[in-house]
Amino acid sequence: MSAVAIQQMADRVAQLLEERLGLSGRDLAARVAKGGRLLPRKVREGAEFLSVAAERAQSPKLLTQIDMTAVAEAYDVCVRHLTAIDPAARRRDTVAGMVGFVGYGLVFLAIAIIAVLVWRGFL
Repeated sequence: MSAVAIQQMADRVAQLLEERLGLSGRDLAARVAKGGRLLPRKVREGAEFLSVAAERAQSPKLLTQIDMTAVAEAYDVCVRHLTAIDPAARRRDTVAGMVGFVGYGLVFLAIAIIAVLVWRGFL
């Protein structure tokens, strides 16, 4: 595997992070850092390993020290997880969660207002 192939893998994972999770940054390492808890530990570690491997691949001496099977495994883990994410479903779930949270608050507020009105003798 060459330095170009490793860089292409890192670029593909960075592209998927932007498309699927909306993470922006100048390179893969910045996007993974912004991702934080959005990524499972295994995927985050794989993306970080891929980022480090892409940096090391720029030097011909360090390129020989990179474990190519580990790079391929890290790439597979990242791509497998990121392609399974549906951005529209993620947005829909977020909106549904916010609506549910606000709805729960309104129900609690209505119960509190009715309780105060009963306690004060207006109902």
